[in-house]
Order: sequence, then structure tokens, then C-alpha cells
Amino acid sequence: MAEILIVEDNAANMRLACLLLTNAGHSVICATDAETGLTLARERKPELILMDIQLPGMDGLAATSILKRDAHTAAIPVIALTAMAMKEDAEKIRLAGCNAYIVKPLRYKELYRVINTLLENNLPQQPLV
Repeated sequence: MAEILIVEDNAANMRLACLLLTNAGHSVICATDAETGLTLARERKPELILMDIQLPGMDGLAATSILKRDAHTAAIPVIALTAMAMKEDAEKIRLAGCNAYIVKPLRYKELYRVINTLLENNLPQQPLV
């Protein structure tokens, strides 16, 4: 399965996301702030990132924008995790470069569906034989 970076400052949300992802067979890297998340994304190049929007210091949208402007991390799909559900918030999330967003609290079926869709769409093309 995939290596997934979770950037989340809330301990309960982090535990839940880790549990759901490990139960689905993914390996998890954890960061509790955007700066650490950026460092881990550059070093480990995970296959997908779950990014909380409301983080201490730099917020998740700013961090996502940085990742998407970096040639080494631009192709990594980012799913925004947010308590915000207004139409203008969805536009901000899209403009920052997020590939999808999930409204908290996490619902495991939605989380798995979005992750599977992004991972399938992000697979390198196999050569035609």
C-alpha cells in the first residue's frame, strides 16, 4: 500500500487518521505542524498527504502552496482536512493546490474512497507491451 503523510495538530484526530490508514494497510508518517510536514514531504516523498488546514504557525493552505510550487513535491496529491465547509473555503482549498478535501469529523468510507481515487490517478503509467 501507500506511504501517507498526515499533518495534523489535534492528537485525537491524528490517532484516528493513523488508525484508519494503518487498518487499510498504509504506512503513516506524522507531523504536528506545517514546517515539520514540509520537511518530511521533501525527505520522504510520500505517495499522498493529508493536510489539516488550521495548524499552528503556518496553516495547511500555505504549506500546500509551497509543496505544489516545489518540483520535488508538486506531484504528491494533497487532501485537505477541514472543519470549514463553506463554498468560499472550498475555493481557497482548490486555489492552494489541494487535490481534494474532506470535512471533519473523518468518516472512514469517504476517507478511503478519496485516498483510493487519488492514489489510482497518481500511479505512473505502465509501458505498453
